Formats: sequence, C-alpha cells, structure tokens
Amino acid sequence: MSEAIPVLVGAAAVMQRADDPRSAREPIALMGDALARAAEDAGSPALLARADAVRVPRGFWDYADPGRLLAERFGAAGARTGVAEIGVLQTTLLGAAARDIAAGRADVVLVAGGEARHREQRARQLGVEAPLARQAGGVSPDEVLRPHAEILSPAEIAIGLHMPVNQYAIIENALRFAEKQGVEAHRDAVAGLQARAAAVAAANPDAWDRSGRGADAIRGPGGGNRMLAFPYTKLHTSQWNVDQAAGLVLCSLATARALGLPEERFVYPLATADANHMVPLVARPALHRVPGFAHAGRRALAHAGRTVDALEHLELYSCFPVAVRAQARELRIDEMRPLTVTGGMTFAGGPLNNFVLQALAKMVAVLRGDPGSTGLVSAVSGMLTKQGVSLWSTRPPETPFGFFDVTAETAREQAPRALAETFAGPARVAGYTVLFEDERPAKAIFVCDLDDGRRALAVSEDATLAELGTREELCGRALTLREGRATLSG
Repeated sequence: MSEAIPVLVGAAAVMQRADDPRSAREPIALMGDALARAAEDAGSPALLARADAVRVPRGFWDYADPGRLLAERFGAAGARTGVAEIGVLQTTLLGAAARDIAAGRADVVLVAGGEARHREQRARQLGVEAPLARQAGGVSPDEVLRPHAEILSPAEIAIGLHMPVNQYAIIENALRFAEKQGVEAHRDAVAGLQARAAAVAAANPDAWDRSGRGADAIRGPGGGNRMLAFPYTKLHTSQWNVDQAAGLVLCSLATARALGLPEERFVYPLATADANHMVPLVARPALHRVPGFAHAGRRALAHAGRTVDALEHLELYSCFPVAVRAQARELRIDEMRPLTVTGGMTFAGGPLNNFVLQALAKMVAVLRGDPGSTGLVSAVSGMLTKQGVSLWSTRPPETPFGFFDVTAETAREQAPRALAETFAGPARVAGYTVLFEDERPAKAIFVCDLDDGRRALAVSEDATLAELGTREELCGRALTLREGRATLSG
C-alpha cells in the first residue's frame, strides 16, 4: 500500500454552553481547542506545528483569515491557509485536503470550523459585548473557495422565500404529493424521522439537545415548539444557535507511521463526490428530486467498491427533514434505517457551514468502535442546491483516494425551467408552504407550473386558503394568477 495515501488520524468536537458570554470562548478559540484535542486524539500534538495547510469553512463570524490565527496558535509558520465561503460544500474542503496529501502537495492538513452563536445570542440578551479577535488590515487567506453562482434567485427573495425553512417546506410538500401521501400521514412520517434522530442525540454526549423529544412533541405546535412554515415546526429545523466546533487532522500514511501513531485508530478517506450544479428551487424540473445525490453516491460507492446496503454507518445531512428524505430516495436507502450517528442538526446542533465536520468527528469514533466498517457522511449547500458524498473506513483502501465532480452529469438531468416574471392566467401548484402569524396560518407561497412549461411564483394572503393548505393537499390544484397573487380556481 502506498504511504502517500491520506489518513484521518485525529478528530474532536467541542461544545460550550455558558450563560455569561463574557466567560465564553469565541469561535476561533473553540476551533483551536478542537484541533488541540484532535491532535491529542491522534496521539501526537506535534502534528499541529507540522501543518502544511489549515482550512476553515466560513461561518457567521468575520475573521479575515481564521486559518492564520490557528496556524499562529500552533506554531505552524509555513502553513498555507484557506477559507471555503458559504455555498461551498464541506465535502469539497475535505476532499481537497485528502487529494492534496495523496498528490504529495501537503503532508499534514488541519481542517476546523466552529460557531459561538449561543454566546452571541446571550450577549444580545444581556446587553454586553462578546468581541471577536481582530487581525491586521490587509490579511487574507492564501486560498478562497467560492460558489460560482447565487443560491437564491431575485424572484425567490422578492416573494419571501429567502428563509431556508420556507424553501425546504415547499420541497417537503412537493415530495409528499409526488409520493401520493396524505397530509396527516406525511406529518406523522416526518415527525417520526425527527424523533428517531432525537433518540440518537439523547445518547450523544456532544449533542446540544439531549432531551429525546418524541414524535408527538415534534409534529405540531405547543410547548414552545411553534409553527414556522407548514409542515415544519421549530423542532423540524436546524439549530444553529450553538457554541460548537470540530477539528480534524489528516496526514500521509508515511508520516503517521513515522510518528508511531496507532494504526488501529486510522480512518481512511475512500472517496468524495460532489455535484456543484446550482439551480434555484423555482427552476428545478421536479421540486422533490435531487439527482446530484444519485450521481455522487454512485460514483463514490463504485470507486470504493462498496454498495449502499453494505454501509454500516450513515450520517445524512439533516438541516431539514426533506433533506434526509430526498437523499434517502436518491441514494436508495431505506428511510427506516439509522440515518444519523450524531442525532442530526436539530438535536445534535447545526452550526452554520460546519456540521459536516462535527458529523465526521463523531463518525470517526463510531468507525473506530466497529473495526473494518465504512461510513457515509453527506453534505448539502444552500437549498439542497449542491450535494456531496464522502466515504470513510477503518479498513485500508484497495484503490487510491478518489475525488470526483459529478456536476456535468447532474446538469444533464436538471436543466432549469424558465421563470415567468409576470403572468396572469391559469397555473397549477407544483409546491407550496404556509407561513404563520401568532400561531395562525396567514399566508401561502406557491411555486406554480404553467401550461407553456414555465414556472411562476405567487402568494396568497387569504387566511382561509392558507389554513386549507395545512389540512388538504394543494399541490396539483389549479390556481389563477394575477400580478403575483394566487386564488384557487373553481
């Protein structure tokens, strides 16, 4: 086996929950602590000073070059730094790290990410300062990864679809309609999925919410669980107001062996496949489909010589239930299988643009506890806009690490639909959601199919129609559109 192959030798997650934000660590400190623990987990704190690269996914914070702050903390003076902006898949960051080691461009790569939104939230509540570290002017990373297009279209923003929960709720309802599932049965299924994740989080010491909420508590409003966008309550959504960070240490097999690191703890990246075809929700041919996952999954599994049914452990990206459900269908995974090792982003915690690193830290521990096993960790960017799949195993790989881009294949299957910016006439509902005010249905937002193949967006502030959409299926129903307003036809 070539000694240039990449190995994940150390992984750690950290969490804090301080009521006084003045005593709480800021995000960069949490990231540094996570990396320090990851190096200890690897069995060699000296790895940190040997880092050739430090890469960080962008968060809510505004550090100019977070990788440089981390490199300085650990004495890695020669490390190149990188930031992946929001809209870049976290699997892209991981795949690039493994690829660079395999190609000999780097020997030790550190990857870290973190947030301290709870600290920030508490500071606002108490009216105190929670400052972040500052860097000298003109500092910038050596490399910045940016998405090639916008996640949201101007039309979606204008009509009120700028919030992720609104878009994901539309996808969720479209999936229900495509599968001919009743509204109440669908709400039961979605709540059951979340309850199974909550049970996993209850047993995860790194989870933010270990209360183990049941399906009845999740399904509808009550007890502080307010409705957000039908069918989603707060307990269906990612919890990003958390103080969490993760650190990962990857190096070459040669270096790991030279340092005498315990090989029974090595976790090997087998393959990563990303789909970067960016199509706004309103333009997708089928709102409930995410073909990039099918292509990414097939490519990664084929390269690794695995089948999805043979994978022992899964962590499907879980910002909202439909993200999990759509992935399961594209990857041909039974939804009743365990789909998370963390408890998912509602309960384990979903720090912005960093959850995949949190998930991988947990997956490493799970794989080590099951020698010879393989785990899949997926990623999403935007509104199910981009899709990534990564495979990891404690069993040494039979083929070199593969980093694949399946954007072209995805684009051939997801040619965008044209948008009618102004339209008056008949339309049919492709997807919708209902928004709430004071716990009452107040407004419905529709994505509509037109007879000429175009799409249109429309809204209705008729509370009666909005309430109907929480009881009856509106997908497939005929509407009349006029100046962006919708009324039921007939």
